[in-house]
Formats: sequence, C-alpha cells, structure tokens
Amino acid sequence: MNGEHWKARKVVVVGTGAVGSTFAYALAQSGLAEEIVLLDKNRELMEGNVLDLAHGTPFFPTVRISCGEEKDYRDAQVIVITAGAKQQPGESRLQLLRKNSRIIEQIVISIADQNSPAVIILVSNPVDILTYVALKKSGLPRGRVIGSGTMLDSARFRYLLSRHCGIDPHSVHAYILGEHGDSEFAVWSMTNIAGIPIDEYCPTCGRCTDWNKEREEIVEEVRQSAYHIIDYKGATFYGIGQALVQIVGTILRNRRSVLTVSTLLDGEYGLSNVCLSVPCIVSRKGAELVIEGRLFDKELKSLRNSAEVLQEALSELHLVKP
Repeated sequence: MNGEHWKARKVVVVGTGAVGSTFAYALAQSGLAEEIVLLDKNRELMEGNVLDLAHGTPFFPTVRISCGEEKDYRDAQVIVITAGAKQQPGESRLQLLRKNSRIIEQIVISIADQNSPAVIILVSNPVDILTYVALKKSGLPRGRVIGSGTMLDSARFRYLLSRHCGIDPHSVHAYILGEHGDSEFAVWSMTNIAGIPIDEYCPTCGRCTDWNKEREEIVEEVRQSAYHIIDYKGATFYGIGQALVQIVGTILRNRRSVLTVSTLLDGEYGLSNVCLSVPCIVSRKGAELVIEGRLFDKELKSLRNSAEVLQEALSELHLVKP
C-alpha cells in the first residue's frame, strides 16, 4: 500500500480518569485501533496511565500507546471525550453543568483549530446536554458529533432481560431510548428474542408470574443501576468502557451497526433541536442515519418527555429558548 495514503486507525482519548483509562485499556485489548493517544490536563495522571498501559503492549494486539498533544487531533479518526469536573459539596447541578460546558467548549475549539476530520464521541455527563454543546460549538455536521447516550443502558436492559428469561444476552435485542438519565425508557415495541417479539415470546417461556409488574421492575433496575454502582464503588467505568469500544469499533471498521447513540434530531419522531438517544446507523461518518421505528403511543410520549427534560436544561444554559 502506498504509504502516502495510508493512515493508522488512530483514537484520541481526552480525559484519563477512571472512564478514559478503562476505555483505553479495553480498546488496546480489542485490536481495533493501531494508535491510542491519551490527553489530560493532569500530565502526571496521563503519563502514569500511558506508562502502565504501554507495559502491557507485549500482551495486546499490536498497538502504539502514547501521551498526546492538541496536534494529535489532526489525523485522528475518532476522538473520545471523557473529561469533566465532579460535583463539589455545595455546588448546584446548574453550576456543575455550566462548568462542564466550558470544559467541553474549550476541548471542541481545540479540535476545530486542528481541522480534525474525526468523529467526536462525548461521554462526559450529562452526556446529551454536552453533546449538544459540543455540536453547536464545533459547527460540524450533526453525525460527526455524537454522545455515548443509552448504549450502556441498553446493554443493562439486555442483560437483565436475558437473566430474567434464561437466554443468552446475544439473542436479546432491546433498546433504552431518550435521555441518558431518569427520563429514559424501554422500547418494548422493538424488543425481541431471536427475532420473536417479546409479547409473542413470553407466553411460550412460562417464567413470568406477573409480566407487567416484572417489566416495570426490570426497567426501574436499569434506571437505578448507575446509582447502585456509584454507591458501592464510587463510579462506573467497566460497562461504559466496553460500550465505547463497540461505538469506536463500529466507526473504525465502518460496520454500519444500529446503535443507540445520542444525536441531534431534526424532525425525526417530531422532535428538533435536542440531542438524545434513538437507534442510528453508525459508520465511519458517525451517526449516518436516524432510524424512525414505529413506537407505541406511550413510548412516543416518553420520548417527547425526555426531549422536554433536556430542552429545559438547555434553556437554563441559554442554549435554547424556554
């Protein structure tokens, strides 16, 4: 291959805390990237993580892992942003949101200054709000800036359904849509086991005593999962690390997978000017196409409720009109 036209599959990870470093570790093990570059304002943390990861390279598929600079944005295929501030005692949600918005704005401006061709993935929370901030600040096409959205929530949903039904999670297809937060909801109309709609599968299973009640319990467990993990160990990072490998691998390999990433809606499902999670075809271009599935009336109402919750937060930042 002509070296002049060859480009490494390069991923830049901005923020090397628990989520960023765990994702970098999982990505290195996957063999999907040829070059992983870590960036962090805390240089000692960045250098420590790079050194620790680099010592594992004899056991990984071939990959180069290094500390980065802003110029590394120029030839990256994917940039994953996990950077963000933690809420301090006495700090309001709005104060934290404004602080993280400024952090994301600075990062995105740096990316734009390097004329990067990369797809940008937001992971920092609240991910839907910060995805909107990054998109508007970058001026990039909507598909090029996406959020991790409800990828992890959907994985939790599939896991809980598989455990409940006694089925391999790979045979369960199910989505959580909307906000990555308390207003998210399960899309039962799109839920199936081995292609059989969940409402048709359940009568043959015989494991449920009160399916409607058990459905509600499963969805509530999905919503509460992050809170429980944070209570137990202080943070969640393994699950989201694996979810990010799935998103990044889909982009690097141009798989055109259907993923529930957070993206800007422009009339789809009757919604506009808000970023939230819906099924999207993801390719090397990012979120290439929003899939408008036929939702139950109750589900469509839940999606609109999620949009209202997010637009209210955006109005507090003066990014949209209340």
